[in-house]
Amino acid sequence: MAVPTTQRAHVVLIEDDPSISVGLRMNLEAEGYRVSVADDGEAGLALARQPDVDLLILDVMLPRVNGFEILRQLRREGRQMPIIVLSARSSEIDKVMGLELGAEDYVAKPFGLAELLARVRAALRRATIVQRPSQVHRFGEIEIDEGTREVRRAGAMVELTATEFDVLLALLEASGRVLSREQILEKIYGPGHHGTARTIDNFLMQLRNKLEGDPQAPRHLVTVRGVGYRLVP
Repeated sequence: MAVPTTQRAHVVLIEDDPSISVGLRMNLEAEGYRVSVADDGEAGLALARQPDVDLLILDVMLPRVNGFEILRQLRREGRQMPIIVLSARSSEIDKVMGLELGAEDYVAKPFGLAELLARVRAALRRATIVQRPSQVHRFGEIEIDEGTREVRRAGAMVELTATEFDVLLALLEASGRVLSREQILEKIYGPGHHGTARTIDNFLMQLRNKLEGDPQAPRHLVTVRGVGYRLVP
């Protein structure tokens, strides 16, 4: 994924409702982003596969190929750009499905424009590689490089989304202390966050699947019942 610059990040918008896509495109361009738009899933998938895409805004209910299938295919192909899912379906099961498939965020329609733009900025900020002295942490088979935001398990690269890495880093920086779900949410999204406890549970499940030898009996990413999570080196 390209590393976005402050003003010219490339945002792909896949939305079949012109009353939403026209206004959203105008406002994204006013924010300084370069915007490409598709109004059906097949064309949108082709746009999202471009090599310079920094962020994808994806409606769920699309003609030809639905948003969840687009999300599934992009993550299966190893594409790691942040993806914000838009949907009129606001049930918890739909939100969980979107997050489990690799979405960074899930926004229910109707949404406030200012809030969505803030989420776009936050997602791009999290996805940007921070230029800082490289600090490598190792525990068990896991190696985490803060500078490059790379994670390896037994020497093999592990593909994490930007938010998965931020959750892992928040637990790492806690130095073994237990963090509540609210504390993790605030660390990755900032004050006034919009996530839920289930959001963090989902990210921990994904991290365990990628990093633990036995995700059902994790050694490192441990649940402290009734409190939250901690990382045990």
